[in-house]
Amino acid sequence: MQRKSTQIDRSGELRSLLALAIPVILSELGWMSMSIVDTIMVGRLSAEAIGAVGMGNAIYYAPALFGIGILLGLDTLVSQAYGRGNFDDCHRWLSQAVYIAIAFTPVLMLFLWAAPLTFSYLEINPAVSQLASDYLRMLNWGTLPLLLYAAFRRYLQGVKRVAPVTFALISANLINWVGNWALIYGHLGLPAMGVRGSALSTCLSRVYMAAVLIFAAWKNEAGRGHSLFAHWPGLVLNRIVRLLHLGVPAAGQIVMEVGAFGAATVMAGRLTPAALAAHQIALNCAAFSYMVPLGTSAAAAVAVGHAVGAGDGPRARRAGWLALAIGVGFMACAAVVFLLAPHAVLIVYTNQESVVAMGVPLLALAAAFQIFDGIQTISTGALRGLGETRVPMLANFVGYWIFGLPLGYVLCFRHGQGIFGIWTGLTLALVFIAMVLLLQWWRASSRLIHSPV
Repeated sequence: MQRKSTQIDRSGELRSLLALAIPVILSELGWMSMSIVDTIMVGRLSAEAIGAVGMGNAIYYAPALFGIGILLGLDTLVSQAYGRGNFDDCHRWLSQAVYIAIAFTPVLMLFLWAAPLTFSYLEINPAVSQLASDYLRMLNWGTLPLLLYAAFRRYLQGVKRVAPVTFALISANLINWVGNWALIYGHLGLPAMGVRGSALSTCLSRVYMAAVLIFAAWKNEAGRGHSLFAHWPGLVLNRIVRLLHLGVPAAGQIVMEVGAFGAATVMAGRLTPAALAAHQIALNCAAFSYMVPLGTSAAAAVAVGHAVGAGDGPRARRAGWLALAIGVGFMACAAVVFLLAPHAVLIVYTNQESVVAMGVPLLALAAAFQIFDGIQTISTGALRGLGETRVPMLANFVGYWIFGLPLGYVLCFRHGQGIFGIWTGLTLALVFIAMVLLLQWWRASSRLIHSPV
């Protein structure tokens, strides 16, 4: 009877995790779909346009995701407050995150405006650099709504209101698709803006996403008889410090990871336009599959945080391991697709034979790191639910910047392996990071069984 009860409890925990994870996964897929739509929609222009959008996104997202990453402390603090039943505290943490987002925006926009000035020093292909500069500087105007969206999203996930996040991203993709069609090629009486039109469409979609989530947060607070804006908390320094204490290492981890792939794209920019386009398409494919464990990772952070807030260590441990099982299972399936049907994947993006030919072996390398990518990101989320954000940052720094990128550079430019050398370095870095973080989660989760949380 006890065994049956335990099985029922664990089945319920799995259903609860999936109920949180599936909408968040759909949200992450929607997030990733925006850059994929941008790449596909400019793909009929030229290989240079594909490379420019990839280059612009690679440079934009490393610093932008640092701003988003600073807000990841909300995963820990809102979910643990919700687990304790302290709903007012959830609101207080959201307000401080909004202040951080507003303060960080001008710094981030100035940095991104100046980034194209480095293109000539980085020896970026001239056919790509001007288009990338135009794309990046237009995209920069969507920075504030992006950070506000990130703050309200983390709050809503932490209080188990994930449906609005999914709705916002799916509907924003439709807006972005129509905007790309109209602004890139000049439909509906609008000017044909090329890659700048793609960036403008993304900015407008981000304004829409932020507005939807702000409304959802207002509605959630009104539902419990507490006006979101009438009782908006003022700036509280010790809460800002605590958010930054958790968020800065989490942001550092994201920058180490995203920045590594951005650096790989910059290195690829020194190769031919076809090599850069193949790199960008293969990276888009790998990033799309990565959205499932990334969404599962966010769900793991919230589920672990809820259990910690409720003082239930064993449930927190089970939530982390269940999330790992879900993510690894999916990534194994993605690896099979990349290995068995690479042409079917690549022709969605381009009909240029030289790009497709180079993309096939890159997808094989992507298949090799799929499972390890799933392990490292879900372990990161589970650890964040415990309030541990420093070890993932250090693991990503060593794995990518001390080991993987230098190795990829040497293989690419010194040993003549080109783009395949860069990807070999990235693959081995992911294997290392996954093993370090899995071991850290195993140790931390084992302590949950015997120690109060």
